Amino acid sequence: MTANRPVVVGVDASAPSLAAVRWAAREAGRRDATLRLLHACVFEGTPAHEPDELLLEHIYRWLHHAAGIARDRAPGVRVETVVRLGLAADLLLAEAADAALVVLGSHGLGGLRGALIGSVALRVAAEAPCPVVVVPGHQPDRRGPVVAGFDRSESSDHALRFAFEEAAAIRAPVLVVHAGEDDAELAARAADWRRKYPELEVGTQVVRDRVPARALRRAAPDARLIVIGTRGRGPVAGGLLGSTGNALLAHAACPVAVVH
Repeated sequence: MTANRPVVVGVDASAPSLAAVRWAAREAGRRDATLRLLHACVFEGTPAHEPDELLLEHIYRWLHHAAGIARDRAPGVRVETVVRLGLAADLLLAEAADAALVVLGSHGLGGLRGALIGSVALRVAAEAPCPVVVVPGHQPDRRGPVVAGFDRSESSDHALRFAFEEAAAIRAPVLVVHAGEDDAELAARAADWRRKYPELEVGTQVVRDRVPARALRRAAPDARLIVIGTRGRGPVAGGLLGSTGNALLAHAACPVAVVH
């Protein structure tokens, strides 16, 4: 865990954005971290030093509402609201340099400039130096495992560490998934993590599916969280910047964490 660094949420008044606020509030509360709600503004047709006052009023009113949702979700959590001029991806990547975690909704709905469209989430997930969690708008109560993609790469080792830390915090089982042939290293690595977290139920699953995103989603349909690395040697993490990552971040029914 990264102590004393904020959990940053990109917000844009969409339903996935509010889902991201709820998820991040719980995370900030358990980390004893500040929750920073960031809204990016681009005012077309007006100088940067003369923003539209009515739009700003609307933004601040919505941020106040989002902060209230965060405090209801995690009583006692420290909440900051920030409005900055600029493009959402650029501002979020700047924040990520000193953040414990960046949390985004999977898609914006075009409310306040539609800032958090899927392409923004993909870029931030690919380039941020800290873990990025992308949260879908509809969040039913899930009781399944934390699913971690494994492909023997360094980034998947980081993903495993993040997955086990999250699972321990929320008292969830862990399912480590490898897409490909049976892998003795998968069993050995899972055994190492079982020794580190003896209180957790840990399972492994080898799936023979040439579509890694589908394999991860199907491994545990009731997963609470899916965790992947960014640049792996195999198909699970290696395709993050292409169709695999796009499909997983856009279509997973649960939050997806991307760990570097």
